[in-house]
Amino acid sequence: MRKILIVEDEKPINDLIKLNLELVGYSCEQAFDGTSALARIGTEEFDLIILDVMLPGVSGFDIIGSCGDTPVIFVTAKGDISDRLEGLRRGADDYITKPFNILEMVERVNAVLRRARKADDVVSFGDVTADFSKRRVLKGGEEVHLKPKEFDLLEALVVNRNLALSREKLIELVWPMDFDGDERTVDIHVRRLRQKLGLEDRLITVFKTGYRLQI
Repeated sequence: MRKILIVEDEKPINDLIKLNLELVGYSCEQAFDGTSALARIGTEEFDLIILDVMLPGVSGFDIIGSCGDTPVIFVTAKGDISDRLEGLRRGADDYITKPFNILEMVERVNAVLRRARKADDVVSFGDVTADFSKRRVLKGGEEVHLKPKEFDLLEALVVNRNLALSREKLIELVWPMDFDGDERTVDIHVRRLRQKLGLEDRLITVFKTGYRLQI
């Protein structure tokens, strides 16, 4: 399980990030000021650090120099281009401005960890095992053939597991920009995943929203 340090002095935001990242399978630790963050970075190992810029004690721009090779995502209310460039110049792997969409946060965390080769390539739940690097799915030890878009949909659901995803969001994640179908396409692919992988009890319909893979 990947370990993430969230450094954010606003407790409601810190707690929100922690809650949603833990829902999708990450282990999260919290720091609420720059001084305590530096102490933890110096004594513990993390796979990713989510770092606010404006912190009590020591700023995020000053902390990043102590993060070594650990990937860093800056999260801040500062939206000015000069602040973005400063964060990237100091070595940040990504930069998100407040307010942010929590699904965007999860996607960016996943993307940074994949680039750093710290994302989980193999995920198991029940008797299903999905190997994303090899694009293979096993059920009860037997390989199940999924069509390309069925596999892409499964990956989107697994990456965002335990989060409700709208049909519009799934179309955005799975289908190309020139997609000319409609939301029924999502429903058809979900039905096929349920049938092929026995996910009737895990792949849940969220009323008036979309779907959630419960793991």
